Amino acid sequence: MGSIRVSDIPRIDKVSKEQFLKEYYEPQQPVIIEGLTKGWPAYEKWNLDYIQELAGDQVVPLYNNKPTRGKKKSVVPAREMKLTDYITLLKTEPTDLRMFFYNILDKMPQLLEDFEYPDLGLKFFKRLPVMFFGGKGSKVLAHYDMDLADLLHFHFHGHKTVTLFPPSQTPNMYRVPYTVHNLETIDMDAPDFKKYPALQHLHGLKAEMKHGDALYMPSGYWHYITYQDGGFSMTLRAFPRSTRKLAKLLSNVFVMRPFENVMRLTLGEKWLNYKEQKVLRKTNKRIEKQQQHA
Repeated sequence: MGSIRVSDIPRIDKVSKEQFLKEYYEPQQPVIIEGLTKGWPAYEKWNLDYIQELAGDQVVPLYNNKPTRGKKKSVVPAREMKLTDYITLLKTEPTDLRMFFYNILDKMPQLLEDFEYPDLGLKFFKRLPVMFFGGKGSKVLAHYDMDLADLLHFHFHGHKTVTLFPPSQTPNMYRVPYTVHNLETIDMDAPDFKKYPALQHLHGLKAEMKHGDALYMPSGYWHYITYQDGGFSMTLRAFPRSTRKLAKLLSNVFVMRPFENVMRLTLGEKWLNYKEQKVLRKTNKRIEKQQQHA
């Protein structure tokens, strides 16, 4: 066992549009902007109590840390619960139950009055402001977003750790074929370098996020998340501008994901085992050859 090398993501208090585009967006460099939310009503209002007051009778799908196996689609809820009951759970005890991609526009539009889209030169997709909730100790599998969007990720209530890896490190992430995540048997907090030697070549960028922090995650960056306390975040998305990335986005959404789900439903565990063994064998063989020629 060991630990993956990480460096801290730079923290700044504020940034102009010109500075953001030149120093972070164009070179695709992550950054935490601490002061971006401080003028928003959300900075003062958004906590678990406030969201619970607005929850009403909504029932939401919840996901846990267990891999989805067998003849099921790649993302299947572990259970459903009233949102108000789920928030009570987050406030009172550790849980691995998470909620993701909660669409504010559709589910809780009154929250739109509490924030604004930052003027940083990004063309945000305003149809999809989404929230993510997690309990103390819950983890998000290392993955990158299928739509290859540039993300501004705002955290509220509590603390969580986000570790990023640039797309250039994908060969060492053990990405499972036809997905955007790595092997679910990997513990990113205590990796087994003997079984997964390529992980020794990773160098992550780490963010310890607190209430009000805004993290810029460039397009295609891998992210692995651990909630230190029960809390929630909001993500604003700016879709890629390059023709190459747009083509990849369309391929991911309309070709790769449907194919993966068909194969899962058809072959089940055989398909999953085949892919996992393939990426493990291929990646470890490449690392072994590199070591032999070093």
